[in-house]
Amino acid sequence: MRWVHHYGPIFKALWRRHQTAHAKSWRIDETYIRVKGRWAYLYRAIDSNGLTMDFELRKHRDYTVSYHFLKRLLTTNGRPDRLVTDQYRATLKAVKHLIKQDYLSKSAHQCSKYRNNLIEQDHRFIKRHRVRSASFQSIRTASATLSGVEIVHAIRKRTRRGLSLIGFSVVDELEALLAA
Repeated sequence: MRWVHHYGPIFKALWRRHQTAHAKSWRIDETYIRVKGRWAYLYRAIDSNGLTMDFELRKHRDYTVSYHFLKRLLTTNGRPDRLVTDQYRATLKAVKHLIKQDYLSKSAHQCSKYRNNLIEQDHRFIKRHRVRSASFQSIRTASATLSGVEIVHAIRKRTRRGLSLIGFSVVDELEALLAA
């Protein structure tokens, strides 16, 4: 875990530098993570292909955190054709403020819990690495560890999406699954 705590933030900075949005339909949601007996919130964004666009761990779940996460996402990746969120009021208020500031068009935002199932299912892969009773001891170590896990998961998703029928071997995939 020492290498994850040390290199996680470095990998995150390098990954963000080379990360670009490939699809123009995004899903944004947050999930709960236990940090020293309290809940912390992992904000995540993925595109319609399921590829991770951005993530951030915060102590609070409110309007200002949602606003800053969405604003950074929109400034780094441009305007989406569709932005799907859940019905959490702080996120809706942040989206309305960004529409007012002309970062996002009003027709691009969709609020539906069913269209957000793609990111809800994607949370499983991040949360399965933690035992239910275990929690992180500080927000710094939680952020560094989750950065490492999230980056490795994003790279795995990208390489799995990049496979084509040419060069794809069922035997190699099965050996990789058995080795894991």
